[in-house]
Amino acid sequence: MDNLVQLDEDEFGLYIDKTTGDSKSVRRFTWRNKNNMQVQVITYGATITSIKVPDSKGLVEDIAFGFTFLDGYMAPTNRYFGATVGRNANRIKNAQININGTTYDISANLGQHQLHGGFKGFDKVNWDYYIDGTKVIMSHYSPDKDEGYPGDLIANVAFELTNHNDFKVDFKAYTTKPTLVNLTNHSYFNLAGHGKGAEELYKHIVCINADQITDVDETSIITGKLLPVSGTAFDLRNPTVLGERINNIPGNLGYDHNFCITKGTDSGNNFIARVVHPPSGRVMELYSNQPGVQFYTSNKLSEQGNCDTSALVNGKEGKAYYKHGGFCLETQNFPDASNHVS
Repeated sequence: MDNLVQLDEDEFGLYIDKTTGDSKSVRRFTWRNKNNMQVQVITYGATITSIKVPDSKGLVEDIAFGFTFLDGYMAPTNRYFGATVGRNANRIKNAQININGTTYDISANLGQHQLHGGFKGFDKVNWDYYIDGTKVIMSHYSPDKDEGYPGDLIANVAFELTNHNDFKVDFKAYTTKPTLVNLTNHSYFNLAGHGKGAEELYKHIVCINADQITDVDETSIITGKLLPVSGTAFDLRNPTVLGERINNIPGNLGYDHNFCITKGTDSGNNFIARVVHPPSGRVMELYSNQPGVQFYTSNKLSEQGNCDTSALVNGKEGKAYYKHGGFCLETQNFPDASNHVS
């Protein structure tokens, strides 16, 4: 019994739907395993709010960006920290999708394009849930024409922590019509600690199992081309110190690109990425059955020392989150895929 993963539930806040006026408790779930690892997830946005992991000396740090209170997650300064993103992750050109030869207009929340599901994506709703042992399964109903997408849809995401320090996130969706679904988790990580900033992030060693990226234009919209990474700053197939490569990206902004995963022979989950922070000894490995992963290095957060505080994000423990202070690895299908069918 002592080796069982412990799961606790409490209230994180009260969600009030601005459309209906209905209020509902936002539940928080906390897993603790025998290795002193702790993970927290809330029902608002099916969001991972905290991942605490010991370093090589046993010192525990929270390595995931997030907020102390619900208000932070509902504020416009929240950059999808830890959230489940849907119906569709990433950008969709001209806010149009093509399904079996039919074009649908969807909501445009990024100029003329759509980003991460529209104005009220899955990150901005309070999910239902049930508990199965130490697994928490959250579900959300999205009606036909929600943000312009066809078909009633039920999305499920299951969270589970094991005593092997595996945190499992499993997405499923069910729909009444042919539609487009591309779910992901949008956690930001810094293996030194969530508030340690770019100085520590640059020390991370990154390896991504991809020999191509999807090409983007100057506005980060997919062009439809696949580009080889060989000989470029996107070649992360061998372990690479992030700080030695990040400023070589065209435009000098950092990474915000979909990497095309090199598939193995196994039909299940493929190895996606490995990230190491040598000073702490913390290591993260990522596996998924999705063909792509968006590698993002917090480029749009405020630069440290910038006098303009309008983009400043204050997170947990009074820590400010700055440009290049964290990285995301968002497993997904290729962005704008329905408009680039080969």
